[in-house]
Amino acid sequence: MTEVKKKKKKRSRKLNPIVRLICVLAIIASVSLLYLVGKEVYTTMSLQKELAEVEKRLQEVQDENKKLADEKEKLLDPDYVENYARGNHMLSKQGEQIFYLPSDDKK
Repeated sequence: MTEVKKKKKKRSRKLNPIVRLICVLAIIASVSLLYLVGKEVYTTMSLQKELAEVEKRLQEVQDENKKLADEKEKLLDPDYVENYARGNHMLSKQGEQIFYLPSDDKK
């Protein structure tokens, strides 16, 4: 019976380094995969943040575009152009006088 035990010990000692090598390789593979998963999660989160910023900027540009389109539509109306020029650039009709009134602002 002692010979059988000695043979089993010899076999297990021979397999032991192979099993250790497989375990070390499995640990290295697991760590590598966890690193890659973490990297992908970080990249995904960064891209989602960038997407949110770009969507916000897109909304701002669309709002500005709508405002400019409305302004363009207004500028096609001759009455609006006349009133705009008279109000903002102090232009007057022929024979009309412009009076400057003092402002109530006391600084």
